[in-house]
Amino acid sequence: MVSINPFHASGKIRRRVYISLGLLIAMLYIMYSIESQRPHENCFAREFPDPFRVLEDVQKSHKQPKHGRNIFFHETSCSADGVIKLNARQACAIESAARMNPDWNAFVLFASPVGFRNRSALPLLDALHAYPNINLRYVNLSTYAQHTPLEDWMRSGEIFRSKYMNSHLSDIMRYLTLFKYGGTYLDLDVVVLKSFNDMEPNYAGAESARWVAAGVMNFEPDGRGHELAEMCVRDLLMNFNGQDWGNNGPGVITRVLKRICETQAPLMMTRERCRHFTVYPPEAFYAINFDDYLQFFEERWLEQALATVNRSIVVHVWNKFSKDHKVRVGSRVAYGVLAEQYCPRVYKASGEFF
Repeated sequence: MVSINPFHASGKIRRRVYISLGLLIAMLYIMYSIESQRPHENCFAREFPDPFRVLEDVQKSHKQPKHGRNIFFHETSCSADGVIKLNARQACAIESAARMNPDWNAFVLFASPVGFRNRSALPLLDALHAYPNINLRYVNLSTYAQHTPLEDWMRSGEIFRSKYMNSHLSDIMRYLTLFKYGGTYLDLDVVVLKSFNDMEPNYAGAESARWVAAGVMNFEPDGRGHELAEMCVRDLLMNFNGQDWGNNGPGVITRVLKRICETQAPLMMTRERCRHFTVYPPEAFYAINFDDYLQFFEERWLEQALATVNRSIVVHVWNKFSKDHKVRVGSRVAYGVLAEQYCPRVYKASGEFF
């Protein structure tokens, strides 16, 4: 009779299990790597029928961005059907900027070719069309970077392999647009409370003691402002990372300013130290930080939130975290109260919820 050592047999079984698990993990890793490197569907280059309804290309439009007196927003979602899509909060950001800065031109730049099908079914857009300084335009990504340091890089399609493609395309576009035209870039999750007329050009805002944020930025179209915009564009070219969400947005302006201001601390970046570039303290644009965003959405925080942003120029509501928090029109939450005052047409047109 042959005896079997149960410990020896169980050891073989364990080894087989470990080998099988190892092979499975390796296969999953390879599949994930391939998927993460696969380019996203490039619907930005699609052509849609009925070209007369597609927005004008901003580079060819009859009304061009003025010399520095521009406010830019970017919508970089890929539209599968070619129809303009803006939600109430995005429209509020646009209305508040145009309303508080009537002598500036606000350009809303869509990264995919979009247009209208039924204007009567778009009350939010009708609210925006009431402002003569709001301009909706399309950006042709195949030509937008021509004659800039990013021309070859954009042609390579690297942006379409990014893990965070929509967000990173927005990062690329904001710096590229300010390099091309000069003016002010704003995120689409803000409310503008004051005019930009009294602000010296060339500025951004500290989000915290560690980061200069990229949600509000201004560069002059020439001189020092254009030099800084070019430094940001070249930093993107050298340091783009499609696997890191923040590297290509706040990372760019923070790295550039650390070099020119010769300090690692955003709160120490004075206009004198930064050679005619202002880094505003958090209360200017980011008075309520992202980890306190609920102050915008709960009635119990109304008075405190309004007091906190009382001296702000722009209010940032952190859509990445707050997008699922509904605001019932007429409720007494800070975001709703601010919207009713600073983007009244959009707020009224938003329906039951803003």
